[in-house]
Amino acid sequence: MKDNNGRQDSWLRRLQRRWGLQSSAQVWVILLVFACTGTTAVYIKKPLFSLLGIDAGTPWYWRTFWWLLTILPAYQVLLLFYGFLFGQFRFFYNFEKRLFARLLGCKRKPPAKSDENEPYT
Repeated sequence: MKDNNGRQDSWLRRLQRRWGLQSSAQVWVILLVFACTGTTAVYIKKPLFSLLGIDAGTPWYWRTFWWLLTILPAYQVLLLFYGFLFGQFRFFYNFEKRLFARLLGCKRKPPAKSDENEPYT
């Protein structure tokens, strides 16, 4: 996308506009939340799978089943937790609502007049 002067926008500006954020610093904080959440999810997988008795010898479909049942929901909770810690809870709460609406196939409502500032992706 090009700005008003015909120059190419940086990826940071594009994310800021797409997510409806106030500053580039807020983009960095949100990226940090995603990084912390992903790192924590990877960190908890090994002890959790050991507790469940899942190892490299477990068939891939059982590992996938248990990953979907345990780690995927934990990631969503961790995302809200880190979003709260870094002061971005509202962004991640809305992010999760949109994610689950897409996963469940819900139709998006047109934005109400009072929701004009809330970003849609």
